Amino acid sequence: MKLSFMLWLAGSTAVFIGAATASRAYVGTTNILYLALSLTLYIVGNLLMLKLMREGGLGLAVSLSAITQLLIINVIAFLFFGERLSTTQLAGVGLGILAMGLMLLPSPSRS
Repeated sequence: MKLSFMLWLAGSTAVFIGAATASRAYVGTTNILYLALSLTLYIVGNLLMLKLMREGGLGLAVSLSAITQLLIINVIAFLFFGERLSTTQLAGVGLGILAMGLMLLPSPSRS
């Protein structure tokens, strides 16, 4: 995995996490500014994803981004919004972590 790919992934994840947090804030307050911020951040995040797709391919870029967001947004939901996951949902998050680890393993070179 190239360093540039990981940096773009971190950047896009940060933007998407900001967008999801703004969405949750909008749901809690119905302040339209949170909605506008969320939509703007989602647009920026998707533009960043285009670069990731060029470097790593559609499947890898979207999968890693989704799993990374899954983990971080669950931590934010737990710490800041008091949300809790059921045991089954926690098992799903664990499987996401396992899946991400498997995707990051080096792939065999093709001749």
